[in-house]
Amino acid sequence: MIQFNAGRNWIYAKRVEGRFQRLHRASGFVLLAILAVAPWLSVGGQPVLRADLPARRLFLLGTVFTPSDGFNLVLLGLIAAFALFFFTSLLGRLWCGWFCPQTVFLEEFVRRIELWVEGDRRVRMQRDAGPMSFDKAWRKGVKWSLFAALAVLVAMAVMSFFSGPRELWTGEGGLVEYTMVGLISLGLFLDWAWFREQLCIYLCPYARFQGALTDDHSLVVSYDVAHGEPRGKGRAAAQEGHCIQCNKCVDVCPQGIDIRDGFQLECINCSRCIDACEDVMAHLGKPSLIRYSTVAEDEGRRTRWIRGRTISYSALLLGLSGLLVYRVVTHNPIEVTVNRAPGTLFQQDADGSVRNTYLVHIKNNDAVEAHDYALSVVGLDEAEVIVSDLSLEPLAAQTVPLIVRLPPGAVDRTTPFTVQIVNETHQRTVDATFKAPHRAQEEG
Repeated sequence: MIQFNAGRNWIYAKRVEGRFQRLHRASGFVLLAILAVAPWLSVGGQPVLRADLPARRLFLLGTVFTPSDGFNLVLLGLIAAFALFFFTSLLGRLWCGWFCPQTVFLEEFVRRIELWVEGDRRVRMQRDAGPMSFDKAWRKGVKWSLFAALAVLVAMAVMSFFSGPRELWTGEGGLVEYTMVGLISLGLFLDWAWFREQLCIYLCPYARFQGALTDDHSLVVSYDVAHGEPRGKGRAAAQEGHCIQCNKCVDVCPQGIDIRDGFQLECINCSRCIDACEDVMAHLGKPSLIRYSTVAEDEGRRTRWIRGRTISYSALLLGLSGLLVYRVVTHNPIEVTVNRAPGTLFQQDADGSVRNTYLVHIKNNDAVEAHDYALSVVGLDEAEVIVSDLSLEPLAAQTVPLIVRLPPGAVDRTTPFTVQIVNETHQRTVDATFKAPHRAQEEG
């Protein structure tokens, strides 16, 4: 176990093979393929997933979220949070061990590079413990160079979700984009070359609050104390437990813990110790002592997958998801603001008529089609409306002047009315007020 205030003990995770590692390898390459391919995919002419920060737009599965969709973005964040809560309440830290990018890249790519260049655990430990030599130097140099190259590729893939991938990968991106690629690459390189498991232990908040999300019925990696203890050495004697203290479960652990000591914060449910123990116990003709289980199951109780915690999380998740889908389906793509033109409340013409001037800002939030817009005024029967119709390309915006003119004495002081904006499929109304002088003042 790593102690925060103590000197760091470098972890040399031993190579391990097994059924779970084969699944890890397959899932790792699938996740890498998603990272590499997703920025290039589109739905209805729009990116599947992209956060266009300069334009303040989020593209998600053909839907475009803008600052006016703030409530929808809050819903999206809550859905992600409760999905994680629900997943954790059922499966513990399975996310950390199987799907977290930190684990995927570290275990499926970084450690494999390390194994290929420097060898397995014992060889690396012996070489690192010795003095600097040409053999040691060139291996470190090659390893770090490969880490750096991989970091740049991953950083480019990540930035493709924020900038157009075609421009980024062809050298046509801007200075800001490539600066961010450099910073992300540096962060990834330092993580892979040095920080590693400390990110999970000290920086990741998920490890800190997972204890509030799990209970005795959540999935964990557990050691079978009943069959494993007391531990023997070598082939277990009849009076001893099945654990032969080979320590392979410790040697393969990327977090440097001993799962036989019970549940620990550092455990990420990666299953490497399970594969190691299965291999050893198979040679002894005995079942594995380490497995995916629950505290309830280990204590002889029945695991309850459906319980108050999971019902609450799933109900909230379904409710929030339904609300978001409803809001997206019924979303009005016309965004309008009406402001009075600066400088004056109203103007009077020579014939006594009163004019109010407004600035109408219209944005077409339809990410696919252009639309024609017509403006009108509702609630001022005698009004003369001077305004131009307009056409907007997808996600374009324009501000147009709106002049409303009323004959003398038609209204008194402040009169509410509605500005109506319509296109071929939707309409939007915005409340406004017409300002005029007091009638007694006009008569006087």
